[in-house]
Amino acid sequence: QVQLVESGGGLVQPGGSLRLSCAASTTIFTINSMGWYRQAPGKQRELVATINSGGSTDYADSVKGRFTISRDNTKNTVYLQMNRLEPEDTAVYYCNAKLGVFYFWGQGTQVTVSS
Repeated sequence: QVQLVESGGGLVQPGGSLRLSCAASTTIFTINSMGWYRQAPGKQRELVATINSGGSTDYADSVKGRFTISRDNTKNTVYLQMNRLEPEDTAVYYCNAKLGVFYFWGQGTQVTVSS
């Protein structure tokens, strides 16, 4: 069992930045892959970014060049740095961890981009 707690969401103006954090209840070094997903109202949950245990990353095309995922194994935390935010980035952002064949989710944090 892995518990994930997200933080860092909020209201930001277009063009602004936010950094999301996901703290895991276990050593993330043992987790195969961690990632961020988001779900906007009326839409399906979609992948934003992932990072595996070796540090390789992958991003959705819509966030490439604007978002950066990183991990700090000493703090068991994964981050999502979001720059040049757009109204279309408004969603609930969820942290995800893949451990073996199991997937775990955080409770989500709201990000609202609006002037």
